[in-house]
Amino acid sequence: MTIEDQYRYMISGYLGVKEFDTYELNLYVLRDMEQYIRDFVNDNPSNSFNFAEEIEKIEKNVSYKTKLQDALLLLNKMEAPMELVFNIKHKLKELKDEENK
Repeated sequence: MTIEDQYRYMISGYLGVKEFDTYELNLYVLRDMEQYIRDFVNDNPSNSFNFAEEIEKIEKNVSYKTKLQDALLLLNKMEAPMELVFNIKHKLKELKDEENK
């Protein structure tokens, strides 16, 4: 996985948590996610990656389900609150059940 791919899944995960509005402490987690991403970017710079362009692409082209799956990857690396992880897993199960109807 390239650095740019890692940037993409982190952005996607961040956007997934941002859209996931059923968690009371979302603002705190989003702030922590932003800091984690900034630290990662500072430690692993890329001159060719355009964040604004990628954010727009991900917002428009990546499904909510994929964003939540990416959020689980990012939250796991961050050792985020397990309550949020469980809530996202539950939401993914609901989305899967809806698809199977």
